[in-house]
This record gives sequence, structure tokens and C-alpha cells, in this order.
Amino acid sequence: MGTVGLLIFFAIVGAAICAKARVAGGAVVFALLALVLFIGTPAGAGLPGLVADFLSTVGAASEPLTEGSGAVG
Repeated sequence: MGTVGLLIFFAIVGAAICAKARVAGGAVVFALLALVLFIGTPAGAGLPGLVADFLSTVGAASEPLTEGSGAVG
């Protein structure tokens, strides 16, 4: 499991280097790679569920503002 942590660290460092060099595409690719590697670990396995719960909570809280309609207009 230590090698996955090392890969995540190098992906974050790569994203930081690309961002410093103003290479936005490379920074995004390295950041997404780090995110995918993190979700693959036991510590990050619950992240998709947390995001889904958060978005459903935000959606439920915004229903009174949108009057429950899914369409705009």
C-alpha cells in the first residue's frame, strides 16, 4: 500500500509543477490521476458516497428555492 501513497504524492507534485509552469492540461491530468489513485485506496473508497450524499443534501435544500421544478423557465 506504500507504493500507492508514493504514486499519489508524485501525481500531486506533478500537478504542482505543471501549475507552476502554467501548463493547465498537465496539471488537470496529474490531479485527476491523484484523485483516481486516492479513490482506489481504502481511505478514499468512501469519497464517491460522500460526494453523492452532499449533492443530494444540497439538492434537497434548494428544492424550496426552485419550487421542485427540474426545468428552468
